[in-house]
Amino acid sequence: MTVAVVPGIIVVYSDIWCSFAHLAVHRLHATRARLGLDGRVAFDHHAFPLELLNGHSSPRPGTDSEVSAIGRLDPEAGWKLWQAPDWTYPTTTLPALEAVQAAKEQGLAASEALDLALRKAFWVDSRCISLRSVLLEVAAETGVVDVEQLAEALDDGRARKLVMADFAVSQTDAVQCSPHLFLADGTNAANPGVEVHYTDAYGTGFPIATADNPSIYETLLLQAANALEPA
Repeated sequence: MTVAVVPGIIVVYSDIWCSFAHLAVHRLHATRARLGLDGRVAFDHHAFPLELLNGHSSPRPGTDSEVSAIGRLDPEAGWKLWQAPDWTYPTTTLPALEAVQAAKEQGLAASEALDLALRKAFWVDSRCISLRSVLLEVAAETGVVDVEQLAEALDDGRARKLVMADFAVSQTDAVQCSPHLFLADGTNAANPGVEVHYTDAYGTGFPIATADNPSIYETLLLQAANALEPA
């Protein structure tokens, strides 16, 4: 199975509570802005729902262990250990993943903005992105997303099937992990530029990054932009 991509688009399969995806999405946005490619290259977010793939919610010790280990690779992405009460820690990201898909009704720019804002809400602001109220608050804060339209989509569940379709793709060999990026020319990059190993099982040990090459984002973005040029 292959992932279909339109020229000028980078398809991103990921989960929101994946630290590697938070790093990747930050670098995509930051590098695109630095290269002056805003409005030229867009990001099409798709769900790699870890809780469905693993059969359980993401263990908090795992995400906590990644804040300093992965956060040090790019502190500008924004990272904090969970600051809110323990009982407010998210138990699912499926509503957030659904919201990102629902926002596509308003265009990829709206979906991109909501995706990035939800990652910051979790990784920086310790907000419970499992809650409908928080999703709508974050959407309003983007200044881009029509909150009433998003609320309607969440309430009738019409984007849920998109998350489940992504889940089906995520179970194939087409998508390896969160994050996994795809370009129209067939290029794909799983966890771009980063190599890591864990000292023990996830949630017990901690990750050690053995390689980090952020320049890969410039290469991927320029390739995506060049795909728009006439042959």
